[in-house]
Amino acid sequence: MKWFLCLIAACLYLCLHVDAESRLSRSAIESAVKAAKATVDSAYEYSRRVSVERVKRDAAKPSDVLRLLKQPVGSTRDAVRAADYMDNAVKLIKRSLQRREKRSINATDLITDEDLQVIADLTGCSSRHRVPSCKTTANLNRFRTVSSVCNNRGNTRRGSSNTPFARWLPAEYQDKISLPKGWDPKRKVNRQFLPLVRAVSNRILSTANADVESDPLYTHLVTIFGQWTDHDLTFTPHSPVIRSFNSGIDCERSCERTEPCFPIEIPEQDPRFGRNSEECIPFFRSAAACGSGGSGLFFGQQTVREQINSLTAFIDVGQVYGADNSKARFLRNLTTDEGLLRVNTQYTDNGRELLPFSNMETNMCATRARITNDNNVEEVPCFVAGDERSNENIGLTSVHTLLMREHNRLARALAELNPHWDGERLYQEARKIMGGYFQVLTFRDYLLHIVGPDVMSRDLSTYPGYDEDVDPSISNVFATAAYRFAHLMIQPFMFRLNEQYQEHSDYPSPLLHKAFFTPWRITFEGGLDPILRGLVGRQAKQNTQDQMMPDELRERLFKFSGDLALDLAALNMQRGRDHGLPGYTKWRKFCGLCKPRNRKQLEKVLKNKNLAKSLLDLYRTPENIDVWLGGVAEPFVDGGRVGPLFACLIATQFQRIRQGDRLWWENEGVFTEDQRESLRETSLARIICDNTGITEVPERPFQYRPRGSGYTQCKDIPAFDLSPWTENIV
Repeated sequence: MKWFLCLIAACLYLCLHVDAESRLSRSAIESAVKAAKATVDSAYEYSRRVSVERVKRDAAKPSDVLRLLKQPVGSTRDAVRAADYMDNAVKLIKRSLQRREKRSINATDLITDEDLQVIADLTGCSSRHRVPSCKTTANLNRFRTVSSVCNNRGNTRRGSSNTPFARWLPAEYQDKISLPKGWDPKRKVNRQFLPLVRAVSNRILSTANADVESDPLYTHLVTIFGQWTDHDLTFTPHSPVIRSFNSGIDCERSCERTEPCFPIEIPEQDPRFGRNSEECIPFFRSAAACGSGGSGLFFGQQTVREQINSLTAFIDVGQVYGADNSKARFLRNLTTDEGLLRVNTQYTDNGRELLPFSNMETNMCATRARITNDNNVEEVPCFVAGDERSNENIGLTSVHTLLMREHNRLARALAELNPHWDGERLYQEARKIMGGYFQVLTFRDYLLHIVGPDVMSRDLSTYPGYDEDVDPSISNVFATAAYRFAHLMIQPFMFRLNEQYQEHSDYPSPLLHKAFFTPWRITFEGGLDPILRGLVGRQAKQNTQDQMMPDELRERLFKFSGDLALDLAALNMQRGRDHGLPGYTKWRKFCGLCKPRNRKQLEKVLKNKNLAKSLLDLYRTPENIDVWLGGVAEPFVDGGRVGPLFACLIATQFQRIRQGDRLWWENEGVFTEDQRESLRETSLARIICDNTGITEVPERPFQYRPRGSGYTQCKDIPAFDLSPWTENIV
C-alpha cells in the first residue's frame, strides 16, 4: 500500500538523518511530516470513497450513519486533520529514535521543545493554538462572532468553537496519556476487570418498548429540547477515518483495537453474538485535539489526549446559524438584502418555509424506499441547518425548521420597524433576539424541570453578573455523560397528532427507528404541525431504575437494513471510556456527595438493593461504574428528572455558561432595559403559534396537560413585543 511504503521510507530517512548532537535535523522532521501527511490523506480519502459508495448503493450500515453524522466538517475538519498530521509525525519520529537507540526508551525525551514546535508549524497545529486578536473585529460589544472568538476579551479563544473540552477532574487513560480504559480487556482497573459495555447495557438498561412508562408531568418536548440545547453546546467529532493509521485494518471489518478503532465487543451470551459473523459493534474514537495525547505541545505543555468541541460554549442558537463563518454564510439568503436565512426552493409546508436541502454527495436521508418497502417513491436529500445532526429524528428536524422560520419572521418584522436597516443589521439583530429567547427559555422554563427547584434556587436563580475569569467552556463530563440523561426520556414512538390532539389517521406515529434521517416524512407527510402537536401533546418517557432504555435505542438505533444496529447505552459508556472520564464515585466526591465504597453504601445512594447488587455483580467495585450509568441510575432529586450527581454537574455547567458569557442577555449594555423586558416575556408557545398552522397549544409546552384545561388558543397568547427595537433616526 502506498501509505505503508511512505511510512517505511520516512523511517529509513530518519534513521540516516538524525543528528546525535541536535537530536533531529530539520530535513528529518520535514520528511516525517511529509510521510505523516501522506498516511493521513490516504486514510481520509479511502474513508470518504468507501462512505460515498456505500450510501450510493443504499448499503450504509448503522455504524456508517453514526460516523457520517459525527464527521468533522469545515474548519473542524481542518483542525482534526492537523492533529492527525502531528500525531502521526511524532509517532514516526519516536519509532525512528527507538531504532537508533536499539532499545525501548521514552522517545519523547529525545524530541526537544524546539523540534515539537517545528512539527506543530509544519502540520498546522500551531495555528490551532494561536490566540486571535480582537482589534479588527467589528461590533464586538453588540453582536457575537459566529465562532464566539473574542467573547472574552482577555482570553479570546475561551468558549469558542474548535477548542478542547474542559477537564473538571484529571483524565484517566489506561496508559496515563491516551488509551481508553478497557483498551486492553485483560488489564485491571482499581484491581478489577471492567465489564463489557454491551453486557452492562443488557443487564441494567434493557427495556421492551411495551414496558415503557410515560412521565406524569412532562411532555416529549422536554426530551427533544434537551437534545436541541445539547446541539447548541456540544459536538464531539469522530475520527474521519475507518481504517487504522498503524496497520491499515478497516475498523468495520475487524474487532481489533487499533487507533481509531475501539470496537464494542458483544458478549457470548448476547443474542447478537455470532449473528452475521459479527462479534463486535464498530466504534470510532473521538478525534483528538492538536498536540494532545503524548504527541507534543498543547498550549505550551505536554498533556493527555483531549477531545474537541466543534461548537461554542454559549447559548447562542448555533444550531440555526452555524459555529464557523463559512457555514453561517452558506445558511444565509444573500440573494436579497433582507437578512433572511435560506429556505427550500422545491417544497413548502402548506405554504410555510422548509429547511433547504443539502448538496452533499452522500445522501444518508434516502431512507424512504427502505422504510416503506416501495422502490417507486421519491427520495429527497437531507435538510441542512446550523448543526450537522438536524436530520437525526423528525422531532429535532421540526424544531430546527420552526426556529429557522422564527428568524425569518423576526427579520421581516424588524424590517417593517426599521426600513433603513440593511440585510446585515436585520440578520444580526434577529440572531441576537433568538439567542436571548433561548437563554430565557432554558433558564426560566427548562432547567427547573431537570435539576429541580432546590438546585435552581441555590445555583441558577439570580443572575450574578459577568465574570471574565469564569471559563464557560463545556466540560468533557457534561458533554459525554451528564447531558446525555435525556436518552432515557425518549419514547419509542415519534408521535404525530391531528387538530384534536389525537393520533393522526393519515400520518400515524412511526416507531423511532423509522423516524431517523427521514426528512421525507416532513416533506410528504403533513409537515411540522402533526409532529409539534405530538411533542407538546404527548408525554416523555419516564426514566425508572427498572425501565431505563427502550429497545428502539438499544437494539434498533439507526437500523435501516438487516445489519446489526447500534446500542445507544453501550455507545455512551464506551464514549466515556474513550474520553478517559473518571468513574462514578470520583464525580460524586467532586460534587461534595457521599462516595459509596461498598454494596451497602451503594444501596443507600441508589435506594435500591437489587440495582446495587446488579451493578456490583458487573463492576465489582463502585469506583469502576461508568459515570453516565451511575448518574442515570440515581433516584431523582425533588421536582427534577436527574439524580443528585447529574443535577450538580448540569447546574455547574450552566452556571459557568451564564456567568462567563460577556453577551448574556441580562448583562448590562447587551440589550436595553425595554428590550430585556420583552425578552422576559418570551413564550415558546407563541413561537409555535407564529410559525405553524397550529391554533391551540399548552401555554407551558414542557408541562403535560390533557387537551382542554391548560390548552390556550393562539389568539389569546400575547405576541412578542418588538417595539423596543425600533430605532429612531435623528
